[in-house]
This record gives sequence, C-alpha cells and structure tokens, in this order.
Amino acid sequence: MSTIAEATEADAEGIAAVFAPYATDSLVTFETTPPTAEQWRAKIRESAWPFLVLAEAGEVLGYALAAPWRPKPAYRFSVETTIYLAPQAAGRGHGRRLLDELLKRCGDAGARQAIAVIVDSGNPASRRLHAAAGFTDAGVLRGVGFKHDRWLDTLLMQRELG
Repeated sequence: MSTIAEATEADAEGIAAVFAPYATDSLVTFETTPPTAEQWRAKIRESAWPFLVLAEAGEVLGYALAAPWRPKPAYRFSVETTIYLAPQAAGRGHGRRLLDELLKRCGDAGARQAIAVIVDSGNPASRRLHAAAGFTDAGVLRGVGFKHDRWLDTLLMQRELG
C-alpha cells in the first residue's frame, strides 16, 4: 500500500531519482540538469507550501509540491503545483491521489488559486490528470522554452481552491 506524507530530507535521494530522467530525457520540464539530492534537501527545508511524497515499501514513487506562483506580494495566495511520478507508478491512480492531497493541503494552508504549467501545449497525461482534478485551461504561452532542439509551448491550467 502506498502512502502520502510530507517530504522530509530523508526523501531527497528518492525525489532526485524520480525527477532526473524527466530533466535529462523528456520534454515535460524545462529543467535540463537534474537537481542533486542536496538541492532537494534545501528545497524541502525552505518550502513554505506543502511538499508531499508518495512512497511504497520505503521507495519514493512520486512527489508533488506547491511553490509561490510569483514573488510579488499580491500573488501570495496563488501557488504553482508540480507533480512527478516514477514510471512504475504511472497509470495506477497515484497521480490523482497525490494531486488531490496536495490541493487539499494548499487550500487548508490558505492558497486560493492553484496554477499548473504544463510543457508542450499540454502533455496529454498531465493535461488529463489536471482536468480530472478540476483544473481548466487558462492560456498558452507559445515558444517560450527550447529543449532537445525544439521550441516548446506551455499550457497554463488553473483551479480555484477553498
């Protein structure tokens, strides 16, 4: 049985392992160099919003976090959500459980709006996951990223919380 809990520094290696292939081998993130476990530990320590891990038998299978949408004070009630799953966790309902729990905790912590930034005009699986969790399309930014010799769009999706 998988569990969802607040991330701790002990989860950093597992989080790094889940994310690294996305940074190096895919188009679903604009990151090109995977953060180290130490960088993830710092992110966990500094996080002001929920940062969750999905684990099974002690292995991190995914994570979800919220971060400030923008640094200006008027945006303080809006968060950007991030979610990644290890390949063996995909297609088993884990993403929905993890995202639903993240959104609940963000609302409980005072967030009013959640924004997802999905690379390449709506990665189909990510777009479906967010739509199922109540996000709606908010706009497309065209050609704002360049990775693996390709210009990429981002789809913005938004959901009201609370």
